[in-house]
Amino acid sequence: MKLKDVLQDLEILSCSADPEVEINGICYDSRAVRPGNLFVAVRGFTVDGHRFIPKAIEMGAAAVLCESVPDQPGPYVQTGDSRLGLALTSRAFFGYPAREMTMIGITGTSGKTTSSYLLKHLLESKLGIKVGLIGTNGNMIGDTFLHSEFTTPESCELQGLFRKMADEGCHCVVMEVSSHSLSLDRVAGIRYDVGMYTNLSQDHLDFHGDMESYASAKKLFFSRCDTMCVNADDDWADFMCRDETCRILRYGLREGAELRAENIRMSPGGIQFIACLGEERVETRMAIPGLFTVYNALGVMAIGLSLGLSLQDCADALGTTTGVKGRLELLPTDGDYEIVVDYCHKPDALEKVLKTLRPGTRGRLIVVFGCGGDRDRLKRPIMGNIAAQYADLCVVTSDNPRTEDPQAIINEILEGMENSQTPKQVICDRTEAIAWAIDNARPGDVILLAGKGHEDYQVVGHEKRHMDEREIVAAYLKKRNHA
Repeated sequence: MKLKDVLQDLEILSCSADPEVEINGICYDSRAVRPGNLFVAVRGFTVDGHRFIPKAIEMGAAAVLCESVPDQPGPYVQTGDSRLGLALTSRAFFGYPAREMTMIGITGTSGKTTSSYLLKHLLESKLGIKVGLIGTNGNMIGDTFLHSEFTTPESCELQGLFRKMADEGCHCVVMEVSSHSLSLDRVAGIRYDVGMYTNLSQDHLDFHGDMESYASAKKLFFSRCDTMCVNADDDWADFMCRDETCRILRYGLREGAELRAENIRMSPGGIQFIACLGEERVETRMAIPGLFTVYNALGVMAIGLSLGLSLQDCADALGTTTGVKGRLELLPTDGDYEIVVDYCHKPDALEKVLKTLRPGTRGRLIVVFGCGGDRDRLKRPIMGNIAAQYADLCVVTSDNPRTEDPQAIINEILEGMENSQTPKQVICDRTEAIAWAIDNARPGDVILLAGKGHEDYQVVGHEKRHMDEREIVAAYLKKRNHA
């Protein structure tokens, strides 16, 4: 593809590159540049890609896209925003693949992953189409799983993934849209047929600074959607919908929502409710417990309705869904107690999961949890307070400490538990903490392993070490039984 075609959507400030030169790829990491690539110099938070322009030219880049004119001679294209430029050039290079598929995006603090899997199942079972999925647990093209490092990949990888999905016959893409991806233009240039907003609670304040900025980042998504399905019960819903011109379909439990749930019945084995749309009433059953499952189901139904499915079709499909890895996932045990794995690593999510597990707990509710390093420190004492408030025994341990001291993170968690009488045990090593919880479990107890969920690793320093809680539990039970 010629450079002029790759650049067709950009505002160009100046240019020394030959517009007729052939471009065979787009790259933003100078170490990965190949001859014939367009190198995009992106200003990062710790490293400025402009520093590596000479290296990219040396590696054979056919041209450089940058915000500042390079000091050294070479083929460059100057634009006002390299991040936006990366998204728009990638979109053009891969042939605008998103336009070939129905695009559905889900944003919000909690519920994105579960909702995306529920929706994928709904579309595949009722429309018989191949669906691409992009999210926290990884990416999927139909039944083929692809590992991913980020909830929403960088724009170049994202557009390449869209191209692969379209080429392999996907009619629809369901993707999680993170606040980072909106703020950093990873999803720039993508038009969504339908979007879904789940909720907003404290998270990512290390990046956004405050809740208002976090909410504003989420709100950016609304302008990119033709239809938005909005959780009307969320405290930020009015802010999100204010001054928006897209079609908005509200769902929730309260009056004023077009799609509502009534007569909700919950048990440890799942939920039942009546889905109400105007005068229509449809019985809905799901084998996933928790009030948040009702909200996830309503949001997915709202998307289904927006795509032309009937309320009955949506209810029928949701009734055949199974759980999502790392979301209220029940592990095998060797006695009269239960172990549940969940990704809840935010205050609101931890509270919801503990409240969900409480009604079905015959004995004590034990939570094993920590907080991630190099992330929002404000939530650490809040997490500690929530755990002490809703659990009967807290085992405070390490999560992904990254470059922080794990014990220092634990100490900040413990600040939120100072005035609580709830028993607690501090064990910095997460594997040892899980073993301790198992050894101290009594008949009827439920152990919640909170925070890791689907992850099969732990980040210590800059190293990603293998750690799968399913394997840890299985190995420890085997060892204990042999002993």
